[in-house]
Formats: sequence, structure tokens, C-alpha cells
Amino acid sequence: MKAGISQSTQLKQEIKINPRLYQAMDLLYMPLLDLQQHLKQELMNNPFLEMVEPEEEDDEEEGQTEEAPQAEKANDEIDWEEILLNGFDAGGRHEEHEEKEYYEPVTVETRDLADHLRDQIQLLELTPRQRLLADEFVGNIDEDGYLACPVEEIFTSINDLVRSTAEEMDQDPLDAPVYSGEELEEMLSIIQGLDPPGVGARDLRECLLLQLKDAGLEQSVPYRLVRDCFDELINHRWSEISKRFGISPSDVQKAADEIQKLDPKPGIKYSDTGDNYIIPDLIVEKIDGKYHVFLNDANLPRLKLSKAYQEIARDKKKFEGENKEFISNKLNSANWMIQAIEQRRQTMLKVMNFIVDRQREFFEKGVQYLKPLTLREVAEVINMHESTVSRVTNEKFVQTPRGVLPLKFFFSSGLSTTGGEDVSARGIKAQIEKLVAEEDPKHPLTDQAIVNILKESGVQIARRTVAKYRDQLGVLSARMRKRV
Repeated sequence: MKAGISQSTQLKQEIKINPRLYQAMDLLYMPLLDLQQHLKQELMNNPFLEMVEPEEEDDEEEGQTEEAPQAEKANDEIDWEEILLNGFDAGGRHEEHEEKEYYEPVTVETRDLADHLRDQIQLLELTPRQRLLADEFVGNIDEDGYLACPVEEIFTSINDLVRSTAEEMDQDPLDAPVYSGEELEEMLSIIQGLDPPGVGARDLRECLLLQLKDAGLEQSVPYRLVRDCFDELINHRWSEISKRFGISPSDVQKAADEIQKLDPKPGIKYSDTGDNYIIPDLIVEKIDGKYHVFLNDANLPRLKLSKAYQEIARDKKKFEGENKEFISNKLNSANWMIQAIEQRRQTMLKVMNFIVDRQREFFEKGVQYLKPLTLREVAEVINMHESTVSRVTNEKFVQTPRGVLPLKFFFSSGLSTTGGEDVSARGIKAQIEKLVAEEDPKHPLTDQAIVNILKESGVQIARRTVAKYRDQLGVLSARMRKRV
């Protein structure tokens, strides 16, 4: 082959997505609160955009003649032409823009389980040496309230700290006052005596024993069951336990019911879960026997083009080079943003209206009448791509007569019935849950029995599918649900 530089021409096809298309997709994906923040940022970055509340817009229309002189006066105070010619980032005078900075909201610090435990430790009469050890224990308790590592590791860690401190003070590490195993056991007992009962346990069994001890039930049947036959207890082997302790199976069942009232995660109530507020994007209301869909955007300011900037932008002779390109880009972006927001509104209404029409029986009768529905079905009806429908329904919520629900709730696979119709998998789960709730506790329904009952109602379902749905619902097997 001959080495060298050469030129050649060729034709090829490429698909390039307009950056605005990406932004349009993001707008469809955004929940209401995110959209509000996004519009505020657009307002700051684009001088051709104005955000006006609907009620303010109505007031302007009513008092247009009265406010006209004031508006002219305001325009006289600001030299818009000079601002455009000199360039700017977000519109308005530089001084004003610099003052109005945007700050991300900062979460307020909240108190957790460790703070709650340290407050109690401060009230105890402990030596500085004991307080250091207590702090080491608290630092190794997880948010559920359990000791997150073996006591042996805490023993090694705290003594390594003591030795390293001795070295820093030019002392012989071998002479360092290390902690003994008795000191650790004593401190563990102190920690486990703090509130909430059960905190500092090494496993579930110890957690339950600590709670029963705190309630003064050390001599009770529940305490003996947890202490002596925990494995049989969690597997509901009532007959074996009754023979072992010489008590009736019904007494074993009652003791198990008492144990079930205990808290398996005592520390979780002090964990910082945050405030997860849900603002529905859509509202479905029944008015005069018909369901109507509304967008919940009353608090979302509407966008409009700034008349002041439009007037200046019309005189294109005054602008050249970068200023001309800047004005053109910002004006086109403002127009596009207004259209994209309206397109988002219309798309969400189309999707929700179709869902309401399809799932009318759900709104009338409940979850058992929910019909199977896929994103593709909706996309075909409203003439949009499936991915578009997916973005519209993702992380969106709707307020309905049956509660606030995610839009994804209405989409699920289906099962066939003997009548040739389809029934939603979510509806089948609701039926299974209802059957279990209404069963005879002494003779619980097996998976095959549930299959037979559903078959009588026309639903064709396999036993393994019932078992899968039951597991997803958190329902135990028939043997584990049986009461004596």
C-alpha cells in the first residue's frame, strides 16, 4: 500500500436529534415540582420569557387603560435598547441580576437514633472512659437499632484507639489502659437498657427478648418461647412447641400473637426518612355522573413572550454579529418553550382521558375491576410513540375518587378468562388478597384452592402464578397462616 494523504468524497445518512427534542422529552418526564423549578431557571436565562400568574393576567386585562401610563414610565426608566446592544445573561440590569441569585434549598438537619441515644447517655453517671466506650457502641448501631458489627470488632477497634492515643502521648502502647471484655459486656448492657426497648441487640431474637424484659415479662410464655425455641416459633410449629412445653396449641398461638406485637426494628422510628410530599399532576373528578380530567397546574405560572423585548427585537438593523445571533436564539427558544409546555399539557390530558375511559369500571367498583393496559395500547390510540407515553406516565400522580395514585398503577399485564375477556394482574392480586382476608383462619386456603375459586369466577391462572402473586403481596403460605 502507498502511504500518504488523500481526499475522498462519500455519501452517508445520519440521524441527529435536535437538542430541543431532548429538552421536550425532559419536559414530558418532569413532575410538577421539577417543572416549576425548570421554568424559573428558563425565566432567569431568557429575557424574552415572562411568567405571569393567571389571576395577575386577568387583572392586567381589566386595568389595561389605567396601568398603561405606569408601564410607559417603567419602560422609560430602563434603557432596553442599550441592554440588548451591550449584552446580558438573563435580562434586566446587571445590578439587579447579580442580586437575585438562585439558591438550592438546603435540608434542615434532623435528629436521628444516635442523637437520641447520646442524649440519654449524657444523663448517666459515667466516667470519661465509659463515655468513650459508649460512644463507640452508639457509632456502631444501625438505623434499625441493631448492633451493626460483632462485639469483638468493637473490642479491637476501641483498644487500637487507646494504643494509638498512648503513642501520640509518647507512652508505651503495651502500658496503655486497654478495655477488658468485662467492661464491654457491662457497657453493652447499659446501651441495651436505653430507649427504645430492643436497641443495641445483636439479632432479632435478642431484640425481642430485650423488649419482653423491658415490659417485665421475663417469666412469661412469650419470653420462654423466644428464648428456648425461636426456630420453631418463626416456622409456626405450634404442635412441636405445645408438646415441648406441655401447653395447648391455642396457648402457643396466643403467645405468638403477643410476640408479633413487638417491634422488630425499634430504631427505625428515629431514622431520617425525609418528607416525601406528593403533588398530583392530574385530577380526576366525577361531575354529574361523568369523569372529567383536569391538570393540576393552577399554581404553575404560565409563560408568555415579553412585549418590551419583542418591540426592540423587531428593529433588526440595530443589531449585528453576536447580538443579532443572541436575540434570534433567545426569541426562538422562548417561542419553542411556550409551545413545548402546551404540548406537554395536551399530551398528559390525552393519556389520562384514555386511561379514564379504559378503566371506568375501576373508578366505579374498585381495583378488582382494573383492566390490563399497556403503554403501546395508549400510544396507538393517541397517535404517539410508546416512549413518549412512558415519559408522560413516569413519576406522575393523579388524584382520583379512589385516592392519589401513580399513573403507572393503571398499567399491568393481563390474564385470560373463560369468557374471552382479559383481567388485570393487579385485579387478580386484589382478589387473592380479599380471599385470604376472608378465609377461615383454622382452614386457610391453599394456592390450589385459590386457583379453583378463581377458575369458578372465570379466571384462568396457574398455581405457580398464584404463589408468585401471594409472595408479592407479602402473604404467607397456607401452613404459615393456619391458626389453632
